Amino acid sequence: MLVVVSPAKNLDFDTQVPVSEYTQPSLLGDADTLAQECKALTPADLSSLMKISDKLATLNANRFAEFSTPFTPDNARQALFAFNGDVYTGLDAQSLSEDDIAYAQQHLRILSGLYGVLRPLDLMQAYRLEMGTKLANSRGKNLYEYWGDTVTTEINKALAAQGDNVLVNLASNEYFKSVKPKQVDGMIITPVFKDKKNGQYKIISFFAKKARGLMARYILQNKVEDVAGLKAFDTAGYYFSEEQSTETELVFLREEQA
Repeated sequence: MLVVVSPAKNLDFDTQVPVSEYTQPSLLGDADTLAQECKALTPADLSSLMKISDKLATLNANRFAEFSTPFTPDNARQALFAFNGDVYTGLDAQSLSEDDIAYAQQHLRILSGLYGVLRPLDLMQAYRLEMGTKLANSRGKNLYEYWGDTVTTEINKALAAQGDNVLVNLASNEYFKSVKPKQVDGMIITPVFKDKKNGQYKIISFFAKKARGLMARYILQNKVEDVAGLKAFDTAGYYFSEEQSTETELVFLREEQA
């Protein structure tokens, strides 16, 4: 079973990383090419392109300017411990065991606008470049065209390496659009998380993002290997709804939060 998640806009390059092991991104050459193209963008360009403040635009222009290889623990950080958003609050990587992290290295992938696909222990330098950014580049008019089939190829390599054919999509629509479902060598399972509000179950973005992280953590800690194992997910009050689910979309419900 392979799990894919989205990255986060917020980063944490300050908290001490609990492991010393690291690997290099398999698509670092592609990422370097893209970063070099981004170095030509001014803060004003980035502000307009990403719809971000001048302060954030300047920060990210500086990040692209400082992007350099080779990656080392002195100038980069393991991806699993670099992102700091709602999904990663649920995942809580800092409290995973060494065994969980080793399992994650084989069974978890982070989709990325700049790096394409990252394994948990792959080093990365700080950046902000969302997959949906309409950045004209040497390969096309946006990042989906830049990455083409490459992300899907990496996913298939990971599935083949573990001799498995189940891809669990815990990524956002924006990021999973970089994967070409018809080319995936396996079955794609998409968990959906709904919270009850005003008498109705609905997807509430904040809760859904955290729940995707909670499920990723559940898979890593329990070494889940099949769909039946996914259905047993019951963290934070969620429970599987057979009635609302389909063969490929697993719906989890939670009652109204106090």
